[in-house]
Amino acid sequence: MTIHYPQTRRVDHVNTYHGTQVADPYRWLEQDVRESAEVAAWVAAQQKVTEAHIEAIPERDAIRARIEQLWNYERYSSPFKIGGRYFFYKNDGLQNQSVVYVQDTLDDEPRVLLDPNTWSEDGAVALAGLVPSDDGRFVAYGVADAGSDWRRWHVMEIGSGQKEGEDVDRKLDDVIRWIKFGSVAWTQAADGFFYSRFPEPEEGQKFQSLNLNHKLYFHRLGTPQSDDVLIHQRPDEPEWGFHPTTTEDGRYLVITVSKGTDDKYRVLVKDLQKPEASLKAHLLEVIGNFDHEYSYIGNEGPIFYFKTDHEAPRGRVIAIDIRHSGKGHPEKKNHREIIPQAEETFDDVNLVGGRLIALYLKDAKTQVNLFDLEGRPLGDVRFPGIGSAHGFGGRRNHTETFYTFSSFATPPSIFHYDLSTGKSTLYRRAQVAFDPDEYVVKQVFYESKDGTRVPMFIAHKQGVVLDGTNPTLLYGYGGFSIPLTPGFSVSRLAWMERGGVFAMPNLRGGGEYGEAWHQAGTKLNKQNVFDDFLAAAEWLIDNHYTRPDKLAIQGSSNGGLLVGAAITQRPELFGACLPAVGVMDMLRFHKFTAGRYWVDDYGSSDDPEQFAALRAYSPYHNIKPGTNYPATMVMTADTDDRVVPGHSFKFAARLQQAQAAAAPILIRIEIRAGHGAGTPTSKLIDRAADQWAFLVKHLNMDPPDPDQRDSKE
Repeated sequence: MTIHYPQTRRVDHVNTYHGTQVADPYRWLEQDVRESAEVAAWVAAQQKVTEAHIEAIPERDAIRARIEQLWNYERYSSPFKIGGRYFFYKNDGLQNQSVVYVQDTLDDEPRVLLDPNTWSEDGAVALAGLVPSDDGRFVAYGVADAGSDWRRWHVMEIGSGQKEGEDVDRKLDDVIRWIKFGSVAWTQAADGFFYSRFPEPEEGQKFQSLNLNHKLYFHRLGTPQSDDVLIHQRPDEPEWGFHPTTTEDGRYLVITVSKGTDDKYRVLVKDLQKPEASLKAHLLEVIGNFDHEYSYIGNEGPIFYFKTDHEAPRGRVIAIDIRHSGKGHPEKKNHREIIPQAEETFDDVNLVGGRLIALYLKDAKTQVNLFDLEGRPLGDVRFPGIGSAHGFGGRRNHTETFYTFSSFATPPSIFHYDLSTGKSTLYRRAQVAFDPDEYVVKQVFYESKDGTRVPMFIAHKQGVVLDGTNPTLLYGYGGFSIPLTPGFSVSRLAWMERGGVFAMPNLRGGGEYGEAWHQAGTKLNKQNVFDDFLAAAEWLIDNHYTRPDKLAIQGSSNGGLLVGAAITQRPELFGACLPAVGVMDMLRFHKFTAGRYWVDDYGSSDDPEQFAALRAYSPYHNIKPGTNYPATMVMTADTDDRVVPGHSFKFAARLQQAQAAAAPILIRIEIRAGHGAGTPTSKLIDRAADQWAFLVKHLNMDPPDPDQRDSKE
């Protein structure tokens, strides 16, 4: 069936970079859909074509029904305890947003504290941050509308939950606006909190203007935001960001200063208990350069613990006595090593109950070890197989913590961990309508183009025959030092249930093997990421899992860039492609919203050498007219103010114009949605159903055998 795409106007726009002219025929599609009637009309026309194509796929309704059935299970977060109260998130199954519950003891009946499902009719207004005060009396919480990165923060006073108006929860009048990429830090007295914000954007630029000139403020409860005290700013450094944390003892304010996406920080500390000090008084510079990671863990008085990659690319823990810090360059003798670098990669570390709980990645799988504050080993936490564990939060005086474990075919299980005995006890287990024993999860290793050994997880149903005919979905990311670890996903389960193989390689650029692995996939080395991904595809074909016409690729954000580069570099290798919210114009990404942060990973077209590297793989600029491209459904959202939708608009328009094959080039544009966070459950189900329906059609997948449906359905 021939698809008639909407006519997309081309313009004669040319940019000149270091003497090189580069055409940008779809520049006008960068405009905000809310501000341009022409872009809005183009979006509506494209969406009409995409919806007609998806709705015509006979299997789509059955796919959606099955995903909804699988999704309909109670989902809990690990509880966390602050101020004598336990807090946790719960979703009954199909609620658009998870609900916050509170209880005084684990034996009490939990009660609803915040229900975002009551905040909007379409479920697109989401909770985007929750910070209780140290005494448990108040909770500050962030609100995001339609998936935007902008947050509006409110405060609630927590009552006892009594009925008839007696000591009930009470929302205060405090409202804090224009927060993005940050949270709040309460004072120990709970009379206010520290936060950072950007200036209010100019009219019409809320979703596109660059985020610059971060400032740190103190807000006192019961006062308007206009009265907030400016604590710190650097007008001479408009790209710096300030992230506040208050120490558990209430004495210090720790300000972590960032400049981009790299984990390289300056650290400032303010003594809040010095009587001669005002809020605006001098800040002690503990780390005065952006050379390495220094992530604050906790403190014992003036002894501060940090996770760092200084002299340890896979990470270690050090202690710094801030009394000996002066000009921001503490002498090496002031850095006392607590936990040395290991063979595994440090993922995270928490100070709970006087112990350091260290989470490592061993070939992208979770490993947890415990240490005392002098670095002496105190044992480990064992897990039931290949998977990921998250949580292990708490305070210095706690004797317990909680964590969640899951894998590709293992729904989340929450465990209570007794720090005094080292015993894990199952607290809650998700009940999903499938049989985990019918699935296989394994890890393989393959060689990339330059001989680098790369790990890859593979999951599928039992009984898959390696005859080269299996529909296979290859998912990747490879950037910003973010590791991909095994985790549970209803949509992926639905894919595997229909006979699909799921593969996820741990590409360079991620954080699976520390900073060296990350840097090997950045800037002038970015092509390594694409080579790793393409080598994974070739390995799956060579080892008879699949063949090109049965192979699909998927990725979001930086992973969308990955898929865009793979499409334009090796279009013959794939049968279908699903790039979502991708960075597709590598020459102009730093001109919008948060794009300027990504220069750490990508480089910038303002630099001649980096321009050449970016131009060589930029998906938008490497589309070649007259090429047979695979079936592709580009995905974005109208309120994505992280990777602005103009990236996807321009890429899809140019790909449609260049396509020589009959395979469709579609763009799916969600309305009142953003980069991903806070997306309502109903939209997540619709999105997954559309993606799998697209793959079922264009990979020519056979219908599932009804006799092979999971026994626990």
